[in-house]
Amino acid sequence: MRRKSKAVSSDQTVRRNILEIGELEKTALDQRSRGERIGDSISQTAGKMWFIALHAVWFSVWMAANLGLGKKFDPFPFPFLTLVVSLEAIFLSLFILVSQNRASRQSEARAHLDLQVNLLAELEATKMLQLLRALCAHNGLPEADDPEVKQLVQRTEPKRLVKEIRSNMPEV
Repeated sequence: MRRKSKAVSSDQTVRRNILEIGELEKTALDQRSRGERIGDSISQTAGKMWFIALHAVWFSVWMAANLGLGKKFDPFPFPFLTLVVSLEAIFLSLFILVSQNRASRQSEARAHLDLQVNLLAELEATKMLQLLRALCAHNGLPEADDPEVKQLVQRTEPKRLVKEIRSNMPEV
């Protein structure tokens, strides 16, 4: 019976976390500027297969109309089509950059949140190890003198770790 109550509690915690993360994501989307909303919409549309197919049909019809019989409004090598496609590419690139910049800012905010949660979890784990070590020492258990445990109960210093990581990473 006890296992079931733990599962329910765990399920409730997971559900609460999912709802909170969903609310954070909704808030971030709601806080987008009008330009960011437009950029996201255009980027999403341009990234779909029907958009590519529409362009393939459009280019084919344009070229066929200007290579076939009759009045040609943009004869080969299709300078007007080139102009239109170039302008479209420029604006699509700009809209995609706007969308990527917003996504990058949101990703950085998530990374900062993740770092804070990880640092808090590390502090909690260190405190628990300190308490366990103290209990082991109080009860005369040899685990209290384990050199690895002695090292793990020390506070993690992020600045020192970053410095050590940087000194050991290969230059690019």
